[in-house]
Amino acid sequence: MGAQYYGADSENGDRVDDPSEDALFMMVSDLNDSDNTFVVVQPDEDDPLWFVSVAVPDEGGYEIVRRDTARNEHQVITATSIDHIARDLTVWMAARDYPARPNKHISDL
Repeated sequence: MGAQYYGADSENGDRVDDPSEDALFMMVSDLNDSDNTFVVVQPDEDDPLWFVSVAVPDEGGYEIVRRDTARNEHQVITATSIDHIARDLTVWMAARDYPARPNKHISDL
């Protein structure tokens, strides 16, 4: 069974469907500057509206790129704490739209 919402793929071929914060932490921890330089997380669909990537630049640390075309968002930041990166990615992805997730409605009482 594939991902319900999104999948995380690394350069070395690792894949995690609907990764938890802990799984993202492990995937970012496994990055290096030779053969596993990035992780991309995006919805499992043909033309995803958003993605986030974490890469290891030559200067060290981590470069995080977040892009959401539906919300006209594009942000590039650098960070050094894997814990903060995993938490931030989890929070950011939770705010994205997913076709399979029911809409939130506030009903009148």
